[in-house]
Formats: sequence, structure tokens, C-alpha cells
Amino acid sequence: MSSPHEHLVAQLARIKELSGLSLRALAVRAGLSSSSLSRYLAGRLVPPWEAVVALCKVVGRDPRPLRAVWAEAAKAGPAPAPRRNDLPADLFDFTGRETEAARVEELLRTTGAAAIDGMGGVGKTSLAVHVAHRLAGAYPDGGLYLDLHGFTPGQEPLEPQAALGRLLAALDITHPPAGATERAALWRSELSRRRALVVLDNAVDAEQVRPLLPGAGRSAVLVTSRHRLVSLDGVPPVSLEPLAGDDAARLFGRAAGLALAGDEAVDQVLRQCGGLPLALRMAGARLRHRPGWTVAVLAERLRDNAGRFDAVFGMSLQQLDPAGRRMFRLLGLLPGTDFDAAAAGALTGRPSDQVLEELVDAHLVQEPAPGRYRMHDLVRDYAAAIAADEEPQADAALRRVLHHYLERAVAHDRTLPSPHRREPAPGDPAKTMAWFDLEYDNLIACFDAAVRLGADEVVAELPEAMRVWFFRHRGTDDQARLLEAAAAAAGRLGRDRQRAALLADLGFARAAAGRVTEALAAYELAERAGPGDDDLAAGLALRIGLVRRDLGDLDAARERFRRAHDLFEKLGRRPGQAQALAFDGWVTLRLGRPDEAVELARASVALADGPARITGLVTLGLALAPTDPAGSLAALREALALAERHDLLHNQAWCHQHLGVALRIMGSVEEALDHHRRAFELLEPLAEVQLEIDCLHGYAETCRVAGRPDEAVALLDRLIGLARELGRPHDERLALAAREVVVRGAEG
Repeated sequence: MSSPHEHLVAQLARIKELSGLSLRALAVRAGLSSSSLSRYLAGRLVPPWEAVVALCKVVGRDPRPLRAVWAEAAKAGPAPAPRRNDLPADLFDFTGRETEAARVEELLRTTGAAAIDGMGGVGKTSLAVHVAHRLAGAYPDGGLYLDLHGFTPGQEPLEPQAALGRLLAALDITHPPAGATERAALWRSELSRRRALVVLDNAVDAEQVRPLLPGAGRSAVLVTSRHRLVSLDGVPPVSLEPLAGDDAARLFGRAAGLALAGDEAVDQVLRQCGGLPLALRMAGARLRHRPGWTVAVLAERLRDNAGRFDAVFGMSLQQLDPAGRRMFRLLGLLPGTDFDAAAAGALTGRPSDQVLEELVDAHLVQEPAPGRYRMHDLVRDYAAAIAADEEPQADAALRRVLHHYLERAVAHDRTLPSPHRREPAPGDPAKTMAWFDLEYDNLIACFDAAVRLGADEVVAELPEAMRVWFFRHRGTDDQARLLEAAAAAAGRLGRDRQRAALLADLGFARAAAGRVTEALAAYELAERAGPGDDDLAAGLALRIGLVRRDLGDLDAARERFRRAHDLFEKLGRRPGQAQALAFDGWVTLRLGRPDEAVELARASVALADGPARITGLVTLGLALAPTDPAGSLAALREALALAERHDLLHNQAWCHQHLGVALRIMGSVEEALDHHRRAFELLEPLAEVQLEIDCLHGYAETCRVAGRPDEAVALLDRLIGLARELGRPHDERLALAAREVVVRGAEG
């Protein structure tokens, strides 16, 4: 029997079928956003009754018979989303730890937190993952896993800000706030509405973990670290010692595939392995792959190699042929966290699938998911140490894998639509974005390795190959750092055009983060780096105009927009001309010339097609608001419809913001407030600081006009704080002046 929500979804699907329209076309006809309609039809969200009515009107259907169905669905809510599970696979041979597992489970039930500590290789991650799988049913919203790289060879521990970005991305929040404090607040807020178990593996210290802890709610956190995190309040420790006698023997026997009786040879092997599960599995695998050996032979071999703690690793290595030993050594140099067979093959310069399987069988490499491999930190350390002593071609191997990742990134990037190319290459853009999501950590690690190695070609080209991915995600914490280093590398290579383009991208990233002074510096460097290139100069003129506008220098902004228009006209680039005219109209309106602004906006709209019309339409709507309310609202609503039709969330927020401004000018204050609120709902997950600043100005003024001084002051205080943090004196002056007006009005 179907649920009320499933029944409603079936009715909505029938309406779409009757309409004969695409999802986007149906959304436009009904006055809905296509992203919202998609969620309604997928059953992820119950639509408001007004949306049901609008959809029925499109097909000429009476909505009243659906009222009872909708009411039941609204009461029941949507079907729960599929449970997310990021956890590595549980070990099939997990052995012992009954007391510790019971203690961890009790702490998670009673306090919602636990921290497992112990030496490297003692089995902290295995225990955490094992407990997380056992408790899966108690956390219906999923199990999240994040490696904090506290002790990963060749990698810096993950900063809390970056860690929060990845955790929020796991909750489908792809545009988190910029600051660590804001991210931590959003993370706690999101977890408070869920019941999830978060495993934070391999923490370096309490300071790294503290911002990642859940707040109030029913979610829980399980931390692992080599250090006891005694200063982590509210997270009780559970310390692991090496496996003792019977448990160690049982695990060794399971790994060896033998039923072992206790004798001196077994005791010698256990002592040599030090009770570490990782070493016990390796020793057992070594014995399993040598049918002619006895436990006594294994014990003797381990004793002969006992000059170093990693004797067991060495024994496992000896069972491999030369190709396997070489791959093992080189994998110690591989940047990143996990890898596939293609990356391993690039490292060695030959096919690797069979060799990798042998390494997995020897427990020298793990396969946490099909086709994805990784090494335990202790094993990676050992492999890297051997490579340093025995691998004369280490740099050449590392350069091969860096170029492998670069070539794959470039090939994937070419399948994505972009203003920088006429036609994308054949391919599935969704699969491309998924590949970048999967390999992101490895790409960043490769970039850092290329910087250390002085591989300037990789350093200069990799951020360009990630340009579209960065744009879709509105950048990441790494983007500005990558672009700075890439521009410097391009300069060393004598690639002036590439350096200028990278500096322009750096300026865009800084502008989106609201750091307009830093953006202007990058843009001006780009201008000096790429003289004589009209295409680059046109884009830079437009971007510098926007920065000058945000700094309050309207005359200089207008001059830049007109320069951009002339260059785009020379190049025959109509969309560029349209944008330049629209922004010219924008600043002209701010300079007090509304009639001229209307003409510029209309010229922009006439030149543009599709979503390129949005800026001109918004400018036109604002310019007409005082004198032609109907024309103003028609232009602004057309702009909003275009933004919704093309799923442009940033533009949707921008359109709602200026619908609010226009309606306030027309005296429809309550309706204006609804649009401002909708703009901020859209902005919340986008982390678009520049747009947030624009919206705060308008929203605060509408609150003042509506007689809501407390709300206006709160918005202006937020704006003042942002302006000071980002070095924006013009916005700070405007906000302080507006705040004074609000306070005086409230007192009067």
C-alpha cells in the first residue's frame, strides 16, 4: 500500500505526463523553480498547496480533489532519504576487542561521543569502523567517515576549516560559508536535525577535532587518534593496547587460514608482531602463501629480520616478485589518500592490476572499496623509507603519476560546458563532476607534490583543468592558494598569457569571497601580464568595473564597463557587450541618471539571448521602479524566470533581492520582505559573500521602511562585521550611516 506522499508524487507525475512539457518548461509555466519541481517529483519534498494549484492550472485540472491527498502527505512528510554510508568496509576477520567495543558502544549511547587512542597499527580505525557498522541501525541518517590525516606520511593534517567543508559536502552542502566558525555552526545545525554517526579518523590533536563535534541532537561522533585527547571535553577516551595472547593468536590463525595450537613458535611470531593486528595479518598472509612453511619456519625468518620493528612488513615484501616489490616501494611516494589501478600503473610505467591484487593478498595494500586502494600509514612509511634507499628513479616515477592526474583532469574538464571553449568534448558532465569529487583530495596532493618537485608545467596547468569544477563549487579553501602558485609557475615558464589568465581567475575567486581589494590587485597584475590580448582585456575590464563598483568608485567603474563594451564589440562577442551595457546602466542609475540607465539596460536586453539577459532585465526593472511599476515588475519577473529555468541559484537570489527593492520603492513592503527572505534562503548554502553583502544592504533598508528597526539593525551589524573582516571601507561607511538612520528613527 502506498503512503500519502507516494500517492501525491504519483498524482504530480501524472500532471507532468498530461502537460507534455519538459520539467523546466512545466516549472516555468507553473511559476516554480525547476530545482523545486524536481524535488517534488522525486518525493524529496512536499510541495506547498499553492504549487499543487499552479501545476493543476497548467493542465486545466481542478486541484480540489487533491486537497485531501496533499494534506495527508504534508502531515506525514516526505519519505526518508536513502541512508548515507561513507564508512570503509568492516573487516571480515575482526577479532577480539569485545570489552573495548562494548565500552565504545555504551559511550555513544549515553554521551554521544568517544575517542579511541593507541599506537599506530593497534587497530583504532578497525574498531571504530566495526562499531559503526554494528550500530548502523541506531543512526538512520547515515554513517559519515573522514580521515583527518593526523599522521599520514607526506600530508599535513587536515585543517578544521577544510574538514568542515568536506563534512558539509557529505550532507550535500556544496557551498559552505567561508569561515571556520560559520562552518562549524552550520555543521552543528545540520547534525541537530539528523541522527547520524560521524567517524573522525586519525586526528592529530584536540584542537583539530573540537570544531567538528556535533552539538545538541541525537547524532554521535567517534574519534581515533594516536594521542589521548584528554582536553577534548565531553569525549571520553577509550585506550587500546596491543592484542593479548589468545586474541592475537586467533587473529594470526584466521589470517593464516590455520587452526593453530599454542606452542613456542606461535608465541615467537606473536611477540615479533607486538600484538599489532596489522602485523599479525601480514604474518598470517605470509604463512598462508607459503604452504611448505611451518609456523617455526616463519618465526625463524622473522627472527632473522628482527633488526627493525618492521620485520613483519619485510617478510611480507619478500613473498613478492621484483615487480611487486618495486610497486610497493613506489606506492610509498604516491601523493593523496587512495588510488586506482591506473594511478598505480602510471607510477610504475606498466600495467598494475595483477600486482595490486598480490599486494592486497599480502595485506600490504588495502582495498576499502572495489577498485580503490590505500596503504596503512605505517606501511606507507615503510615503503617510502625503502624507496628512499633503493629506488633511483623515484622522481621520474612521481613525475609520471603527476602527469597522469593532470592528463585525466584535462580530459575530464574538456567534457564540461564553459565560456572558455566553443563546444565541450563528448562525455557525461555528471560523471565528470563525480570524478573530480572523487579525486579532489588526490589532485590537491598532486599539486602540492608538483610544487615540492618543481614540476612547473603541472603546477601551472592543473588549476586551469579544475576551473569549471571550482566555479560550480564557487571555489574551495584551496583555490586561491593553487592559483597563486600556478601563476608564479606560469611566469617561470615564460607563459605570459597563461599567467594572466590564472591571475584573472585568482581575482574572480577573491571577489566571490568578498575580498574586493585583493581581487583588484590580482586583476591589475593580470592586465600587466597579458598586454595586447583583447579577449583577456575585455573580460578584465568587465571584472575590474565590478570591483570598482563594489569599492564605491562609480565613475571609474563606468569607464571600465565602457572599455569592456568596446572590446567585446570589436571581438564580435554579443553576450559580453550585453553584460557591459547592463552594468554600465547599473552604475549610471546609481549616479542619478535613470533615463540613461533605462536606455542602456534596454540595449543590453536587445543584444542578449537566454540567461545573458538577466543582468539587463534586473537593471531595467530597478530603473523603471519609480515611474513604471508594471514595466519594472515584468522585467524583474522575466529575469527570475530565466534564472529558475536554467537553475542559476545565485541569479535567483539576486533577482529576488531586487524584486524586494523594487516592491519597496512601489510601497508593497510586506511583499518586498517576502522576496528578501527568499533571497537569503537561496543564499544560505551558496557561501557567496559578495552577493550576501549586496542583499544585506537592500534587506536592511526594507526592514527600516517596514518599521522593523531591530531586524534592520541586526542585518546592518552583520554587514558591518563582514565589511571590517574583508577590508571593505565603502560598505562599512554605508552600513554605519544606515544604522544611524535606523536608530535615530526608532528613538524619534
